[in-house]
Amino acid sequence: MLMSVFMHTQAQHFKAYKNTVSNGYNFWISTPHDYDSARNDYPLILFIHGNSLCGSDLNRVLRYGVLDAMEKGRKINALVLAPQNPGGAWQATKLHNLICWVREHYAFDTNRIYVIGMSLGGYGTLDFVGTHPEYIAAAMALCGGSTLKDYSKLSQVPLWIIHGTGDKAVSVTQSQKVVDQMKALGETPLLRFDKLNGAGHSHLARVFYVNETYQWLLAHSLADSIRKVDTTVKITMNTLAAAYQNIDRNANHITIEYGTNTLSSDSTQNINDSITDTTTDTPSCHYVKKGDTLSAIARRYHTTVSRLCQINHINENAILQIGQKIKLK
Repeated sequence: MLMSVFMHTQAQHFKAYKNTVSNGYNFWISTPHDYDSARNDYPLILFIHGNSLCGSDLNRVLRYGVLDAMEKGRKINALVLAPQNPGGAWQATKLHNLICWVREHYAFDTNRIYVIGMSLGGYGTLDFVGTHPEYIAAAMALCGGSTLKDYSKLSQVPLWIIHGTGDKAVSVTQSQKVVDQMKALGETPLLRFDKLNGAGHSHLARVFYVNETYQWLLAHSLADSIRKVDTTVKITMNTLAAAYQNIDRNANHITIEYGTNTLSSDSTQNINDSITDTTTDTPSCHYVKKGDTLSAIARRYHTTVSRLCQINHINENAILQIGQKIKLK
């Protein structure tokens, strides 16, 4: 079913996917008005929601955040991936599997993948980025924390952590703990940490509605010759106070499509396989980055070069290309 919800000039397409990705989540994909599958220069933004949007009704994900900001008129020229967590902590492996799926079905710039999340989604952001930093261009974690046991990989990604000192739902000490753990491990030149004086938990939801958020995210790329964290963009209490004033509510024409995709019997078997594999937190694929070798990939995912060669039908002397998909199981 295709339903038009705004009658304005610039078309933005939201599509819902249910029961589509093995060992993943149900999710929305938003594509820009000029989306063309022959192009690969669009950024991809992963929006990780908070606890209030958990459940099985995907429409809940439209209540606040990146997609809601777009519905209200915020122009974001990027693909947006917005999964729904049915409940509990976000799982890095499931989020990784979603990105692998989007990589196979949509065109976007793999050097420009961004992550942003709030509250439970702030935890999900830091846990995900700290598990898969190799393909994240930049991330923003709002009023969250982390369950990571190893914080070292977070320092590989331009990261902006923002928390309000008046937050009674998730104490600012949770973000402070992450920052302290990162600094205890060494230098953190890619880290920004802002405490917004007096801001409560709900204040941080306004971050999704200001231009500065997307200016900051999109200022970063894996293709940068030297990776730096942008410090020129500022988000203050005054910025958040004006969050809804600078939105052109006539900017977008949003269409929403509810898909009916279901997993095949083969996919159902893959789910069972993935549940077994989750104990080792092994994703389904890896995309080659600069410096990757088969032996390095094998060590990382606790497998062997011969096994990777067998799965991918390549030989041990194969030359890997940046962006090449390597199946892991």
